[in-house]
Amino acid sequence: MKLNLEAFYASHRGNGGEYWASPEGKLGLENPVSTLTALLTLGELGIPASDPLVQGALTLLKEAVLPDGRVRIAPQGSIYPCHLALAAASFGRNGQGESSEALRVRQRLLATRHGDGGWQCRKFSFGRGPETELSNPGVTLLVLDAFKEKPEAKGELDSAVETLLAHWTVKTPVGPCHFGMGSRFMAVEYPFLRYNLFYYVYVLSFYPYARKDPRFFEAWTVLKEKLDPEGYLPLEAPQKKLLKLGIYESPAVAELAKKRIQRILENLGSLE
Repeated sequence: MKLNLEAFYASHRGNGGEYWASPEGKLGLENPVSTLTALLTLGELGIPASDPLVQGALTLLKEAVLPDGRVRIAPQGSIYPCHLALAAASFGRNGQGESSEALRVRQRLLATRHGDGGWQCRKFSFGRGPETELSNPGVTLLVLDAFKEKPEAKGELDSAVETLLAHWTVKTPVGPCHFGMGSRFMAVEYPFLRYNLFYYVYVLSFYPYARKDPRFFEAWTVLKEKLDPEGYLPLEAPQKKLLKLGIYESPAVAELAKKRIQRILENLGSLE
């Protein structure tokens, strides 16, 4: 089945520049979507990197990677771990995971882990408390997405996986950005963009440490109970920005989500 990408592609100058960027080179403006969101979405939907718009967006992202592996998504402003995480996941989804830029970003991420093993953006928008001393679950999930098929997935990132499994137990908002596991987290979203049950289970299923843990299987059971008899997931919380751009008008999105469920099952068949 063919994806309906006409409106999405037509939006690539929506921020005033090319490839969903602003004229000044900002890659994070969401009006209607950013360069980073476009790359994550198109890569998740299987659009090849040879596509001219994907290629152009990847060029902008590669140019944003500094020699030390940080990623400057705007000409001015602070650089946060979430920017690196978004870049790393974007490179991975678009077949650029072995590019020199992607390697620098991943090396930087490995060298700048938070004390609990995950990643933390030290921007305390909700004030400070014991919960804000923990890593950011959403950022950590994006990083684990980028590493999920790399050698580091087998052992080196166990402590990062543990931070997400621990969050399943407490579910309350943690990290400086207050990621929680409430009704919004539990509502199925696809394509993978935000911290969400489906994305959580999918990424963790690649990690042997998670596949041996009862907390992971509790999350998988919750997700599995949402499947219909044919193995499809109801997309309970479509991304509003993508909904406006017609992404969900094609049954192909549901088919792709079903393939992600099949990959989880394949991963669970390998319990080393």
